[in-house]
Amino acid sequence: MAEFRKRLLRLLGVTAALTLLMAPTSALARDDRGTAPVTVPALTNWTAEQGSYTYSHGVRLVAGSAAERRIAGTLADDLEAAGHGSVPVVRGGARTGDIEIDVRASRSSLGAEGYELHAGKRLSVTGATETGAFYGTRTLLQLLAQGDRIPAGRTTDTPRYKERGVGVCACYIHITLPWLENLVREMAYNKLNQLLVELKVKSDAHPEANTWGYYSKDEIRRLVALGEKYHVEIIPEINSPGHMDPWIENRPDLQLTDSDGNKQPARLDVTQPSAFDYYTGLMDEYAQVFTAKSWHMGADEYMLGSDYSKYPQMLRHAQDKYGASATPQDAYIDFINSVHAYAAAKGKQLRIWNDGLTGANTVPVAAGTTVEHWLNVTTKPSRIIAQGYPLMNAAYSLYLVRGGFHSDTRSLYDHSWDPRSFEGEKLASGKGITGAKISLWPDNGRGETENEVSAALWPALRHIAQATWGDPHPDATYDAFTARGTAVGHAPGWRDLTRLPVADGTYTFRTAGLSFDAQVTRTADGYASVRGDEGCLEMSGGTLTLNAPLQPGLAASWKTCDPSSTLQRWQLVGASGGHQLVNTITQMALSVGDDGRLVQYPPDQHTPAIWHLTAH
Repeated sequence: MAEFRKRLLRLLGVTAALTLLMAPTSALARDDRGTAPVTVPALTNWTAEQGSYTYSHGVRLVAGSAAERRIAGTLADDLEAAGHGSVPVVRGGARTGDIEIDVRASRSSLGAEGYELHAGKRLSVTGATETGAFYGTRTLLQLLAQGDRIPAGRTTDTPRYKERGVGVCACYIHITLPWLENLVREMAYNKLNQLLVELKVKSDAHPEANTWGYYSKDEIRRLVALGEKYHVEIIPEINSPGHMDPWIENRPDLQLTDSDGNKQPARLDVTQPSAFDYYTGLMDEYAQVFTAKSWHMGADEYMLGSDYSKYPQMLRHAQDKYGASATPQDAYIDFINSVHAYAAAKGKQLRIWNDGLTGANTVPVAAGTTVEHWLNVTTKPSRIIAQGYPLMNAAYSLYLVRGGFHSDTRSLYDHSWDPRSFEGEKLASGKGITGAKISLWPDNGRGETENEVSAALWPALRHIAQATWGDPHPDATYDAFTARGTAVGHAPGWRDLTRLPVADGTYTFRTAGLSFDAQVTRTADGYASVRGDEGCLEMSGGTLTLNAPLQPGLAASWKTCDPSSTLQRWQLVGASGGHQLVNTITQMALSVGDDGRLVQYPPDQHTPAIWHLTAH
């Protein structure tokens, strides 16, 4: 999607930006006279009672069944991480001051994700399912973030939409695992349940596809396990048949060829059976690490910057299979449907983006395919729903693009945006809409660092959580709504990734075969500037991908210091008694080359240098 979004941004001239609420968590005034406690999302309802629940020494988590004890175990971990001490998980009856976890299938009115929380002399969380009771514990944690006293009362809190999500494209620009883990924790804390990740898992079957930035299978297993613990489904995406260049740039035999004989590295040739075999082979590898019940194949922008007339083989392929009245787009739809059938046979539901559904096809998309609507095209959301397809709102207005468009969360809130508001059409009913999500794209890979993206993300994340769970406008003003986020703070276990492991100052950097003196200065977004006698250390040049120098083996250089340059920002990552120097944009660590130059490599391709820093 990258190139299209760049063009659209230039067309719109949008430069909206958001500001992160950096204020520390503070107590919020509450009373016992009927005012609902403050949470994100806001509670669906609240019935006040006399008195309060007080969290104090001696509290126990009471849980009996296996599901209840899993929830209690996660809650105990989070209570300790939030500074509330070590709390035992016990069986038996609850006593004054205890917290009781209750999963009761008979409470079917709560649905799959709803819960009841009752605070009095003791506190209970009840759900018809494990997930529902889990969300009740997220509310409890948010209340305890504001103080140890919770006003007595009761809420029955249920979501309006079943899919409440975030999409992250780590498809070209590598995003660090700690950043993604923070995201999972924050999503769960705000009752978001679906994370789409478009990323590359390092392939054993196709080593020729392992261009940087991939993830190891163990890294993804770790992320998926965290998602399962926190009830966030992590759905993988390999975009196809367009945007396939991360996978087929070294496979010209699979690239679509135009009428002039030019290979198209971003376009998979869907007329070849080998293309389907290649793609489904990747799906099988992903199944080794992802456990989600859905598979996202993208299917967007296949003909971006071109058109089917340049590829006559597409029409021939369609007509050979579907007859003389078939169109070139039928070949594209046929590939989608073939992937749908393959995914269904593996127990997966297929998801696609909407922009390829232009109406120029005679072959329909297979029934049951979830369509994620981000762009206003000929086939409107109401038509997609009428045709029976599950529809998710992934509107462009919810995008955060590195170095580009940022969702105007204030405006969306002030206009009471909700998932019925699609690009190009506002629906009267939520029927047929699965939910909505915000999406993060790396169109300008060097445009912002991960920490800068976070600054824009957290307000947008809390807004989408509110708009998909309950009333999209629970407070009179946007400032009052954002005060909720300030009150509840970050999720337990959230890591502050803006902290440097060393103080500002001048250091000697030493590793085997090389040393240099440099001044380390913390940047505004929490990274390190490394300034030597000849300027600031920078990664630049070489082959660029989305405006970022992602070429392994590229040498770092000393350039004129520029505080605005993200390529001059570094992470000092602790390792083996020293530190690795990792560029914040490329996410490759520096090694010392045979010629003595500092060069970047993925960590599994070349042993990173371990730098020992001595302060002057």
